[in-house]
Amino acid sequence: MTLRGPEVDLLQTLLQDLRRLTGMAALGAVLAASQVQALDRIDFSVAQGDGTLTEALRNASLLVAAERDDQTDPQDLFAAAQADYAQLLGTLYAAGHYSGIITIKIDGREAAGIAPLDAPRKIGVIAVAIDPGPAFRFSRADIAPLARGTDLPEEFAVGQVAESGAIRSAATAGIDGWRDRGHAKAAATGQDITADHRSATLSARLVLTPGPKLRFGPLIVEGQERMRLDRIRAIAGLPTGQTFSPGELDLAATRLRRTGVFKSVTLAEADTITAPDLLPITATVVEDKTRRYSLGAEVASFDGVTLSGYWLHRNLLGGAERLRVYGEVANLGAQASGTDYTLGVTLDRPATFTPDTTVGIIAEIGHVDDLDYSADTASVGLTATQIFSTELTARTGLTYDYSKGRDGVSDFEFRNISVPLGLTWDRRDDPVSATRGFYLEAEAKPFLGFDTTDSGVRLSWDARAYRGFGSDRFVLAARLQGGAIYGASLLGTPRGELFHSGGGGSVRGQPYNSLGIDVLRINNETSRIGGTFYLGSQLEARVRVTEKIGIVGFYDFGQVGINGFFDDQTNSHAGAGLGLRYDTGFGPIRLDVAQPVGGTTGEGVQIYVGLGQAF
Repeated sequence: MTLRGPEVDLLQTLLQDLRRLTGMAALGAVLAASQVQALDRIDFSVAQGDGTLTEALRNASLLVAAERDDQTDPQDLFAAAQADYAQLLGTLYAAGHYSGIITIKIDGREAAGIAPLDAPRKIGVIAVAIDPGPAFRFSRADIAPLARGTDLPEEFAVGQVAESGAIRSAATAGIDGWRDRGHAKAAATGQDITADHRSATLSARLVLTPGPKLRFGPLIVEGQERMRLDRIRAIAGLPTGQTFSPGELDLAATRLRRTGVFKSVTLAEADTITAPDLLPITATVVEDKTRRYSLGAEVASFDGVTLSGYWLHRNLLGGAERLRVYGEVANLGAQASGTDYTLGVTLDRPATFTPDTTVGIIAEIGHVDDLDYSADTASVGLTATQIFSTELTARTGLTYDYSKGRDGVSDFEFRNISVPLGLTWDRRDDPVSATRGFYLEAEAKPFLGFDTTDSGVRLSWDARAYRGFGSDRFVLAARLQGGAIYGASLLGTPRGELFHSGGGGSVRGQPYNSLGIDVLRINNETSRIGGTFYLGSQLEARVRVTEKIGIVGFYDFGQVGINGFFDDQTNSHAGAGLGLRYDTGFGPIRLDVAQPVGGTTGEGVQIYVGLGQAF
């Protein structure tokens, strides 16, 4: 077929009209869709409900959540309305209201009466009305049999509001009581719960079946790849053959997790009992990557830049041995001192002697170039750490230390063997940015010197406390540090063991290690050296302005002495300033600006930048 000129023009006109009609139809479809999606409002009312109950119901409502998230799709709103009956009823039961009436109307129609195939294509108003009715109280609250010493929740008692959560808590407490005594298969096997709507009371009777008393059976391991089975069992320390204990089960999982070898650890009890009374345990583990590394940096305007890092192998020989190579370069570009460096290696082996004992070796070399002295250092030693709980840890070791250098008085060479004994008690809610709790670290370090090195004991401590107010938006943090050396003379003590003050770790606003003791030289000039007694304190007021940003005001104080904490030769200084914190999710970025407010060791403003709180 051949189209002539007029026919072509007619066809083009028809096509243009068709496009216009199609565009109008598309616009109409969009407008229709927007009308279908329209939602005027959601009315939510609670008759005679107190503020706490109303808030709980609103928080449980899927419709309220949909309105908050600006959801307007009719299908989604219809589904939320039908699901809200169960959500709201469960919340009423949790608050002890068992005669409540719930109505949810979609444009005047009860949502529960609308068939799914008849779901509305357009929703204007959804009205949720709740009459909670009276709060029921327990007329009976019995659970039996109970193991000796079981503590039931106070809410599960005659006369108390009959919250459904109190019944569940009582059942859990009863089961846990039997499990704590070795009855691993204890369970709730019966219940008689009756609501009397005339008297608004609830009668609750629960029946427990303790089951037999069991012992730990063999530990079965699944999922390991590089870890040896014997080492997994040794680290877990599950007391096979002894009476079952949930606490021992949790502790075994904790021991495996803290090795750092595994991404995840799950310990599960077997469904069946091995005759006569053994309960096998299955440990399912997923191993993490064997290697990791970390880099860090801290900047201070006067003390320069500090760079640190380490490389770690988590499972060197297949038994969770941790090889760690670390290094640090400090005071790069410092205005008053040279550059310090440290290079070291450690090898630790968990579950040695006991499941909670870690032993290791350490070797380290370094160079110190401080205001007071410069020296080359080296040390090698053995370490042992005993973990008593997640909060309490003890440590000891045997270390040989060597240092050779020069201070303002003379050349020196120190050699000594020490046996440090330390204890750490950590009850902070968050080690990175604590808002409550406390931290205490103390160490006694007896040392035996050779040749020109004196013998004595070095004591040190670090105590921190935290208190939050107003949902932890305002936190007071305090720190008290101290140390003392007994038995050794000032010049006969290794220079690295003496105490200084100043810098980001002690007194901000003062130069690093700038406070010490003035010693008279042969030519009647004085030279500064570290002291044998030290006290330091830091106080911070932390305010969280937004979820990410916080501001800090702080005051730091430090003093160094030679014959005691408060003798005539004690020197002191102080610093104060303001700081800014930005929460990164894994720790706050810290910016502190400080200046001296006491002492003669520094002047001007100091700026510190780092990761994590100052303490």
